[in-house]
Amino acid sequence: MIRVSHSTTPATVRRLMTIGAAVALVAAALPAAAQTIVWPNKPVRLVVGFAAGGGTDVMARALAHSLTETLGQAVIVENKPGASGNLSASEVTRAAPDGYTFLVAPTSVETANPYLFKSTVLPSRDLTPVMAIGRMQMYVVARPTLPVKDVKELVALAKAQPGKLNYASSGPATPPHLAGELFKQSTGTFITHIPYRGSSPALQDVMGGQADFVFDPGIAFPHIKSGKVKLLGVASDRKSPFFPDAPTYADLGIKNASMDIWFGVWAPNKVPTEIVEHLSREITKALATPAIKQRFNNLGAEPAPLETVAFKKLLADEGKTLSALIKDRKISVD
Repeated sequence: MIRVSHSTTPATVRRLMTIGAAVALVAAALPAAAQTIVWPNKPVRLVVGFAAGGGTDVMARALAHSLTETLGQAVIVENKPGASGNLSASEVTRAAPDGYTFLVAPTSVETANPYLFKSTVLPSRDLTPVMAIGRMQMYVVARPTLPVKDVKELVALAKAQPGKLNYASSGPATPPHLAGELFKQSTGTFITHIPYRGSSPALQDVMGGQADFVFDPGIAFPHIKSGKVKLLGVASDRKSPFFPDAPTYADLGIKNASMDIWFGVWAPNKVPTEIVEHLSREITKALATPAIKQRFNNLGAEPAPLETVAFKKLLADEGKTLSALIKDRKISVD
């Protein structure tokens, strides 16, 4: 309490009143500053832009199961397939920024889709990256009768017979297609692209000899082991944890062709930082568990947590590479 004597001057009274008001404002603000966000206090949605059973969906469901236990609230996977993940991204951009709706998607939703689709959604502008959760490598897998033993010999054969070799993909503008075009761009080869409706039919035609090779995201593992297809190498500069003896692009001296498939989590813009950081910590802990590692490994994938800053750099670098590739090779989804 501020006491004023009869001898106090008017100027002093005014100063004391100003000090008193300031003290009152600070006191009133203290409880608000001390408050913490209570999250979550209701179910959390993970929106996935692909059908149930696919790689992105399986990763999301593995995380949802673990997060339900650690967050103390149900974490629900909601599938919104369409337009290579654009529909799900649009759904999340429209969600309230309250920490109860997140997107789980391959990084291509931000690094390739904007250059392939006419859409009002621009993830790099309309969504906030939370973190990367995993990655798949792709493998150069050939029909057993193709007369090469590794990717270096494949390049030599393609250069000796321009246009005679072909590669299958899971469809126009899919990661295996983009990996194939990046390979051709980097090696200066002319190889015909044959698009299929999915990775399985593409692989089947390689096994049957109707196509020469494919950039496979992991479904060929049992067929590599049985000898139905031939593994020529890893379409990456990094060794494969599943086939550690397989040569990488780096091993064979092939530069600027590496392409892994990354997956991550995004939030609507303006979600409180405390929530994003809390979720990131819980996801990182979940990805370290043996159960999640096994679920990812079953897909031919690895848990690969990258927190927000590193994830943003990955997105920027990948976006730069893929936007230039799509423009240079005139890649479209038609």
